[in-house]
Amino acid sequence: MQVGPDLTSGSTGRAVGAVTEERLAPVVVVHSGSRQAASWVIVVLLAVIATALVMRLDEGRLMRSAMAQTEGPGDGLVGARGIYAFSGQLTLKSFGLFMLDVDTGTIWCYELSRGTNDELLLRLVAARSWTSDRYLEEFNVADPVPGAVRMMVQQQRAMRQTQVETPATTAPAKGPALP
Repeated sequence: MQVGPDLTSGSTGRAVGAVTEERLAPVVVVHSGSRQAASWVIVVLLAVIATALVMRLDEGRLMRSAMAQTEGPGDGLVGARGIYAFSGQLTLKSFGLFMLDVDTGTIWCYELSRGTNDELLLRLVAARSWTSDRYLEEFNVADPVPGAVRMMVQQQRAMRQTQVETPATTAPAKGPALP
């Protein structure tokens, strides 16, 4: 609390508590702490949020997993498992939903389209298994095919090996003398 001169009287040069002939009513200025209290509330809430983010309270013991999220054999996560879904563009004006089953080695795609009554339809467009694809070395590839790349790598390695094996027997040529 501050006590000071009366600002309405126009006299500003008097000391607080000075005895004068004029009786002035003291002006009391009270600083409210509501702004400071609001700032502390914000600080405390941000600290709680930061602690929750660091400790990841949304996972673990507080949240139970859904039935589709049960762990595989061995009661531990070993690599990527399960079914993944992601969207993508199929044509210029159509989009699809791609599904990937890592456990069985299959991928399939649904196209999202409009029906005659403007309702959304989901149509299976393609499906395949890739379990045997990993054994193919060259299929439906553009140039350079993997075999051609393998040949280029072997040629480069052979050239490097011959450069390392044959030491330089002649002195390097000197350039023109500078003036």
